[in-house]
Amino acid sequence: MVAGLDGLRFSHWKAEQRDDGVLVLAFDRADESVNTFAQDVLIELDTLLERLALEPPKAVVIRSAKDKGFVAGADIREFAEFDAKGTIGDSIRRGQQVFQRLAELPCPTVAAIHGFCMGGGTEIALACDYRVASDDDSTRIGLPEVKLGIYPGWGGSVRLPRLVGAPAAFDMMLTGRALSAKAARNIGLVDKVVQPPLLIDAAAALALKGTQRPFKQRALGWLTNTWPARQVLAPQMVKQVSRKARKDHYPAPYALIETWRRTGGGIQQRLAAERTSVVKLAGTPTARNLTRVFFLQERLKGLGGKDHGITRVHVVGAGVMGGDIAAWSAYKGFEVTLQDREQPFIDKALARAQELFQKKVKDDAKRPAVSARLRSDLSGEGVASADLVIEAIVENAEAKRGLYAQVEPRLQGDALLTSNTSSIPLDELTRDLRRPAQFAGLHYFNPVALMPLVEIVRHEGMDEATQARLAAFCKAIGKLPVPVAGSPGFLVNRLLFPYMLEAATAYSEGIPGPVIDKAAVKFGMPMGPIELIDTVGLDVASGVGQELAPFLGLSIPAALATPPETGRRGKKDGQGLYTWEDGKPKKPEVPKDYQTPDDLEDRLVLPMVNEAVAALHEGVVADADLLDAGVIFGTGFAPFRGGPIQYVRTTGVDALLARLSALQARHGDRFAARPGWDNPALRG
Repeated sequence: MVAGLDGLRFSHWKAEQRDDGVLVLAFDRADESVNTFAQDVLIELDTLLERLALEPPKAVVIRSAKDKGFVAGADIREFAEFDAKGTIGDSIRRGQQVFQRLAELPCPTVAAIHGFCMGGGTEIALACDYRVASDDDSTRIGLPEVKLGIYPGWGGSVRLPRLVGAPAAFDMMLTGRALSAKAARNIGLVDKVVQPPLLIDAAAALALKGTQRPFKQRALGWLTNTWPARQVLAPQMVKQVSRKARKDHYPAPYALIETWRRTGGGIQQRLAAERTSVVKLAGTPTARNLTRVFFLQERLKGLGGKDHGITRVHVVGAGVMGGDIAAWSAYKGFEVTLQDREQPFIDKALARAQELFQKKVKDDAKRPAVSARLRSDLSGEGVASADLVIEAIVENAEAKRGLYAQVEPRLQGDALLTSNTSSIPLDELTRDLRRPAQFAGLHYFNPVALMPLVEIVRHEGMDEATQARLAAFCKAIGKLPVPVAGSPGFLVNRLLFPYMLEAATAYSEGIPGPVIDKAAVKFGMPMGPIELIDTVGLDVASGVGQELAPFLGLSIPAALATPPETGRRGKKDGQGLYTWEDGKPKKPEVPKDYQTPDDLEDRLVLPMVNEAVAALHEGVVADADLLDAGVIFGTGFAPFRGGPIQYVRTTGVDALLARLSALQARHGDRFAARPGWDNPALRG
């Protein structure tokens, strides 16, 4: 038995005594594939540390016994349960106490980090004296709690600023950004970076020998946390945050900065302030909705298995969407051929792909292999060997059917044929197919590298195995799949179009574009609808409008009624509803005395909510959670509100129906309540 631990049995921790006197504590959460901190894990660790404090070894190294990473953080499932029971304060107090006990052990402690180290994983590492990380690409260290509407509450927000200095610490905590091992070492978060096979030996050696951090790092940690420095730095941080997020939408960053600004004293005083602040945040609607969004994301990830049977991908259409789909697939490890009717189109897409690879593949030695996976294929020879063909040509049903007639006879027996159509009903595309069971929509969103969602568009003749393979493919390329019905606009564009259409209508009435955009952003949308129309392209918006307006019973305002003139399609031409320079819109000044209509926000948002209710009623997606997930990850719909259906539940069906009725009386029947408002799911 290990000295000091005689007679104790553990479910989640394994103690290993090395010949050099170093005790290695291996975290191996029982019955889970990934390490997360649940309360029973913390209780067990507390008992273990209590015994080690009485009979300490020469040193302690904490490592993971899992293949998948170090620690993913706290168990978010318990977080939601504690919120419902009102016991979050107890759980945060326990985490703080256990990690503080680790920090007070009378022997050197080292965290040996390999793979992902997030949230509570980073906090336990911060409670150790030293940190060693593997130089593997999978090793990422972060504190992403802000994405759940809180901030590090197990001592992380107290320890990190004093370790690496306030600027670097707050950059991590306010953005939720994860660092590579090398980047973590550069700011002083990690003391040493080694190859994975050397990790434990290096950690043990560091524990026994110790090290002193460079003077500059130690000085930065002290100087930037003095009372005067906190009073100077905090307002600057608030100003930076305010450019990205409103305090009434996302209070956590502001609470984090303010708690740090006003709290000094010893470790217990600072931990108490952290705990009080985080407990208060955890009870806010923002935190509850962002936690819900986390579970929605996990559900979408769970739709994709591992067995997609896809190695080679052939993309037809080298425009912005097709070219970027091809580049992203190659970046994610697939062999890709890219076809178009003329070589210059392909060359332009390949040049854009190199920009992506330059940005994403940091290791210069690895970049050529990634680039080699994407090849020009003017004649379409790649069709015959492809496991998946993605059509991304012009949004015209006849043109697409003509392409399928050429491509389908050349496909392998189990190959899948898909379309990146954004709005055409799939029944119009399957009309002449020989193998409709192996055809589906695979609708990406622009920009492909940034937008996480892909709609898997179903039709009656599609095989379930086709959906399963496509969901697994989405998972393999790091995208979130959501299965949707093949009716016009599917899910995301069907909801987004009434929002954009009403914005264009308001614009045609003379309401300034910046005023319209400001109202939407105030609600929580990531971008105003006028700017969005320009970003998507007036040509694309007009084309989608022609497809969806008759289906939704809406009329198209002048701004979108006809395809735009050449050179005035929006951002891509530098001129649309706005003028664009260096990729940014130059919005005209609005007179200071301009009075924004008091119903403008409702005019923009409620058409989208109204259509969400109708889409749920018609079964465009299987349930309300999938609808909210699709709209949040496909449009950026105010995550802190939890999605359009959650917004209905929070605001109240009767209240929203009354507001729609008022809009209908003032602006017309396009605001009439759509079918489905009696759905019990809206009150759940």
